[in-house]
Amino acid sequence: MKRRSRLYNVLIPVVCAVLHASPLFAVDSAQPQQVFWGDTHLHTSLSGDAIAFGLLRTPADAYDLALGKEIAAGNGKTIKLMRPLDFLVIADHAEGYGMVTAIMAGNMALLADTTVQRWARLIAEGENVRAGREMIAAQANGRVPDVVFEQGPAIARSTWLDALRTAEAYNEPGTFSAMLGFEWSSLVRGNNLHRVVIFRDDSKTVENIVPLDSNVSGMNPEKLWAWMGDYENKTGGRVLAIPHNPNLSNGMMFPLLDWDGAPLTAAHAAARSRWEPLLEVSQIKGDSEAHPLLSRNDEFADFDTWDNGNLDGSQAKTASMLAGEYAREALKSGLGIEQLTGVNPYKFGMVGATDSHTSVTASEESNFWGKFVNTEPREGRWKKHRKATLQDGWEYAAAGLTAVWASENTRASLFDAMNRREAYATTGSRIVLRVFAGWDFTSHDLEAFDSVQRGYAGGVPMGGDLSAAPKGKAPALMVMAQKDPLGGNLDRVQVIKGWLDTDNQTHERVYDVVWSGARVPDKRGKLPSVGNTVNVAEATWVNSIGESQLSALWHDPDFDPDQSAFYYVRILEIPTPRWTAYDAKRFAQKMDEDVPMTLQERAYSSPIWYSPGRE
Repeated sequence: MKRRSRLYNVLIPVVCAVLHASPLFAVDSAQPQQVFWGDTHLHTSLSGDAIAFGLLRTPADAYDLALGKEIAAGNGKTIKLMRPLDFLVIADHAEGYGMVTAIMAGNMALLADTTVQRWARLIAEGENVRAGREMIAAQANGRVPDVVFEQGPAIARSTWLDALRTAEAYNEPGTFSAMLGFEWSSLVRGNNLHRVVIFRDDSKTVENIVPLDSNVSGMNPEKLWAWMGDYENKTGGRVLAIPHNPNLSNGMMFPLLDWDGAPLTAAHAAARSRWEPLLEVSQIKGDSEAHPLLSRNDEFADFDTWDNGNLDGSQAKTASMLAGEYAREALKSGLGIEQLTGVNPYKFGMVGATDSHTSVTASEESNFWGKFVNTEPREGRWKKHRKATLQDGWEYAAAGLTAVWASENTRASLFDAMNRREAYATTGSRIVLRVFAGWDFTSHDLEAFDSVQRGYAGGVPMGGDLSAAPKGKAPALMVMAQKDPLGGNLDRVQVIKGWLDTDNQTHERVYDVVWSGARVPDKRGKLPSVGNTVNVAEATWVNSIGESQLSALWHDPDFDPDQSAFYYVRILEIPTPRWTAYDAKRFAQKMDEDVPMTLQERAYSSPIWYSPGRE
């Protein structure tokens, strides 16, 4: 018999936690009433690296899959998502946008160049992977042939207009949002500074621009922000950017100095905060919430960790780089920069995505379709890579998802929710999560039928700000979580706090807030493991442990009203089979002992910030 969670005396000074049928939907129709699930970063055959690696699936195929339709995989198999999405951002690379398609179609102007001829020959001979890698290396090292820049604008514009027509054909307000976007793919010496650019607008507003090529604009993200400002000024539209999962930037994603090596200014910090309200924290190329060397007291920090090197494997990772490419450390750095400049540049919410280059936005472990078509389901795709600075096949993750609390499923409503950071990331599971922070929440608010309405009325949701603390008050977080109906039960709710002390030093702490089962923390406060029901050989598990819901009202026991801080919530599921276990079962193959066969899926809320000087 599954035992229900209960409270222990050790927690009473810190947390009032209750399991109940908490409504996760607002009563007031003006407030976000529903969570919408989507992928903010998917590639199709319009991306040069995707088609060079053999992808022929189009944006239309991607939309069909996102809507739950079945399509042919091209190898005698079919592809279908386990559950359709509510929205999708096709974010094909602006660099070489439609270019490889033109090469394969025999564009004579492009084929006049010997390097392009070589790429075309490799593709024709079936050496797609080699051609793709050479194209990526050319961009990383500034060796893109001149003819690409000469012919690029016309090819990109024609391709962009075709993509817009396809998006409009699939966009159905209230049912499915085909949000318009692209990926600005800055690559500095192989270090990934990519951003996904997303528009609030429809095709009529964006048809007069083409995706910004970082080879033309320059690799400095400030060039992108300037372009975004120019777009809004000229069109009256709205646009935001989401930095790519930062773990392949070798420390460049969250700098403490500007592009020229000078201290960050208030203007720079304000621009980044204005244009980049979200961060892609989890996707197919690993998870960037935290790193075990940065968060040594966090037993769950080492999750899908990628720390071998940069994007193209040209430079190995060093420990000194880590602080510049993990979300939690950046959130802490932002507090320090705000103390110096008056503006926090790293004030971002959390989202997850696939970054799949297969047109397939599947994120479930049992339905993993890989990064490129050559890593789609097949025997041996888990195997080790021959280059030490690149990841092994088994290290790829089954990707993430973005959850957005919005009033309706439209481009505008979803964009507005993203822009105010009322969104959160998961590692692929559909955990439903609500977080509010205020000064006067009580257990009655948590238990009330209109708890969400009370959350908005008496505090701020995830992504929000708390004002200067009333005398004698500490922040109270109201957290409500429900399991994915198709996933594992919930293990625990954690609050991660970061703060800046009076000596301008940053700190962090992970609090276990509420959990399943009759577990009691030990003398050091460590909570015992939830257990593990996974049958690896059969790639199955049983929901005989964990809970379907966990809710809590948590007061910060260490609050100092004079210290800036942030709070976000991490939800952990019980262990379930990883995609490697499903592959081992499906293909009857034995993998190396160091290949993980289980994982604990999780969700990360966007933070809530506290500032002592905020009016």
